[in-house]
Amino acid sequence: MTTTSENNTPLVALRLTVLNHPGVMSHICGMFARRAFNVESIFVMPMPGTDKSRVWLLVHEDDRLEQALRQTSKLHDVFEVTTWPGGVDAFQRFAAFMDVWEATAANLTPKR
Repeated sequence: MTTTSENNTPLVALRLTVLNHPGVMSHICGMFARRAFNVESIFVMPMPGTDKSRVWLLVHEDDRLEQALRQTSKLHDVFEVTTWPGGVDAFQRFAAFMDVWEATAANLTPKR
């Protein structure tokens, strides 16, 4: 994973705080899809002790992004939307972690 996409468009990480219930990711991804945005990566974790989750999205940074951020912040279940400096590096580290975890899990899985 690089800091730019295949067409040399810079990538940017977005951090969203959302209500944790079914359908939220569908609303968020649908909003980006309707604006012809490709979401390169998604990472979601519940926020302990709350009814909220933290959503990280990796998207292309282009002229349409500001409008997409405004529209995302208007969604009923979205409490906060911010661009996150250095967030692309976090996605790279997470991808590397998942590669190791999957390789380890594959070695631990019983053969049939």
